[in-house]
Amino acid sequence: MVESADLDLDFGDRSPPSIASALSRAISEGDLAPAARLPTVRQLAAQLGVSPATVSAAWQALSRAGLIVSRGRAGSFVMQGRAEWLTPRVQNLAAHPGVPALDLSRGTPDPDLLPALAPAFARVSLSADAGSYSDAPVLTELGELLARSWPHPAERITVLDGALDGMGRTLERLVSFGDRVAVESPGFPYLFDLLEALGAQVVPLDLDEHGVVPASLARAAATRLRAVVLQPRAQNPTGASMTEERTDELAAVLASVRDGDRVVVVEDDHSGMIATADDVTLARWMPGQVVHVRSFSKSHGPDLRLAALGGPAHIIDRVVARRMLGPGWTSRILQRILVELLTDPAAVAAVQGARERYRSRQAAVAASLRECGVRIATPDGVNLWMPVAHERQALLQLAAAGIAAALGSPFLVAPVPGDHLRLTTGLVPEPDAPRVARVLADAAHRASP
Repeated sequence: MVESADLDLDFGDRSPPSIASALSRAISEGDLAPAARLPTVRQLAAQLGVSPATVSAAWQALSRAGLIVSRGRAGSFVMQGRAEWLTPRVQNLAAHPGVPALDLSRGTPDPDLLPALAPAFARVSLSADAGSYSDAPVLTELGELLARSWPHPAERITVLDGALDGMGRTLERLVSFGDRVAVESPGFPYLFDLLEALGAQVVPLDLDEHGVVPASLARAAATRLRAVVLQPRAQNPTGASMTEERTDELAAVLASVRDGDRVVVVEDDHSGMIATADDVTLARWMPGQVVHVRSFSKSHGPDLRLAALGGPAHIIDRVVARRMLGPGWTSRILQRILVELLTDPAAVAAVQGARERYRSRQAAVAASLRECGVRIATPDGVNLWMPVAHERQALLQLAAAGIAAALGSPFLVAPVPGDHLRLTTGLVPEPDAPRVARVLADAAHRASP
């Protein structure tokens, strides 16, 4: 039998939250190794002089948070590392092996608000014959639809397999080892990992309620950047959306600095069709330097893996040419499905209805949080960035209440004041907003290291 780990820890007042917090700190700081066997509930209860029910409540909270796992008669163990294909930063976004009552950790859309795919599949030919391998990678009809809806005329538009695919292929063509790339902090963890894989030097940008702060971009641009990556709408994780005035200010910053005309701006419009803010782009002032990515994951379904990439020909053509040496093109069957979804009145109405539902849900949760004393603006899109006293303890407290959340630290390149959680509150129905907000606010206020 595997011996239990020695728990010589400061358990505080020996309440379930204090016991869970002590174990959480020991696990996160490496004092308890992955797969370490924990004492039984009765053993620890006797050691601490508390009831087994007290320890059991702490164990349940840790299990819901994904920090420990029960194996029946074999005992409870510290959770081992999760999927090897995920980076440590991404693995730490959320921690819950089970199914929480309300999962606000994932950043995904509400499946009930996505347009139905069956009618679109019923109307298109599902022949997998691609014709020539050297055919244009984008269907003519889809290209025309995208061009008409683009925020500023683009020399080229192509279709790829999701927003990160678009950003990744663009940055691979632009960024060399050691190049400086400015990104929002807080921002998108997968982007941070991508830039690290490219050997780029990541430069953090500060945010406010309208996106990147111009003074922060000016400081970063003074270091001679190669690229800037922005989220113009429904910024993940904060939900901030840029105004036209803000894009004007940011473009003016780049125009005023040395070598500003060589900086490429990559805009990640991942939630564009469900965001309520105006469709803005720096390409209005600097079209030769802006690549705009529009994803259809939040609006039409993550598993469609579809995004459009538009910008100057000298960049987009390089992306398309390199892709022809790999996957070649995005499935034209899926492109036909997207054409149907963008033109069918029922599908269009479903996306418009989803946008309004997300707006209403976010407003309801934000208003309820403010009533509970949490200072927060109403976010766009599906995510909310909530300040908390201590993120890991807040995560545990929410797990004990059946709510999963994402830790804030993986979203940071540089420290920001206070701790945070990222919550996909676009999944919270309006009638449930006051109740859920009270639980969230309690975790935000009471959690302590």
